[in-house]
Amino acid sequence: MSDTPYVPRMFPVSVKGVVIRDDRVLLLRNERDEWELPGGKIEIGETPEECLAREIEEETGWPVEVSAVLDSWIYHITQVDRHVFIVTYGCRVDSRAPVVVSSEHKEAGLFTEAEVPGLPMPEGYKRSVLDWFSRSRA
Repeated sequence: MSDTPYVPRMFPVSVKGVVIRDDRVLLLRNERDEWELPGGKIEIGETPEECLAREIEEETGWPVEVSAVLDSWIYHITQVDRHVFIVTYGCRVDSRAPVVVSSEHKEAGLFTEAEVPGLPMPEGYKRSVLDWFSRSRA
């Protein structure tokens, strides 16, 4: 038995949304020049779904309906040596408005399902995007 006391690991939680409109997924380019899903961290008093709807509208101007949980995993951000617990959701959007990119990201892009595997982005995001494309067709 060790004399070292147990210290649980603590991870920030980030909820992210896969939003598909016109057979294209909405992605945002971050400061690491990676594409990522819109979303963010949960605030006290809100559900993950409320957080995600708020974050997507803040980051893109698109109001969304949050649907099914797609995936979850712990992501290691190598550049800053930090771990984040990611939960992804499929989202539906009815808005025809153009994307308005917030100051949190460099740009927005709309990508086809075929383009996703070749993009510089975490594999977990790719899995979630491809899963939501598949579910959206069903």
